[in-house]
Amino acid sequence: MNSDSLAADDRSMSNLLARTIKAGTVYFALVFGAGFVLGSIRVPFLVPRLGERAAELIEMPFMFVAVLLSARFITKRFSLPANLLAHLGAGFLALGLLVAAEVLLAVALQDRTVGEYVASRDPVSGIVYLVMLALFAVMPLVLARVTSASHV
Repeated sequence: MNSDSLAADDRSMSNLLARTIKAGTVYFALVFGAGFVLGSIRVPFLVPRLGERAAELIEMPFMFVAVLLSARFITKRFSLPANLLAHLGAGFLALGLLVAAEVLLAVALQDRTVGEYVASRDPVSGIVYLVMLALFAVMPLVLARVTSASHV
């Protein structure tokens, strides 16, 4: 390999890394925004009438749709190649940002420690929430695999 092809490979990898970071950041923003909007409906309207568990469980399918649409959007918008690292990189970056934002909000706005926040989660809806976080992290990859399988 000559130095020109190595430089081109470096630029290509750098470009892919930048697209992956942008995709993960936008993915986080879209899903966090959807969660914020849904939470502003859930907390004042559903929680007092149905309780925390039922309200959170009702919200989950809507969040799943937000995750699905957001993952599809970032995969197409940022032209992520059909490779494992780009899609998982975007998903796990978004997951890290989402968890950091949730912890920050719990500590800053609710005046709780991280331990108190975790302990306050409902055991049933909390497990569903953890499953949703895992789906959130891998959804860009799942969609890429489904899309590439349907084009075969």
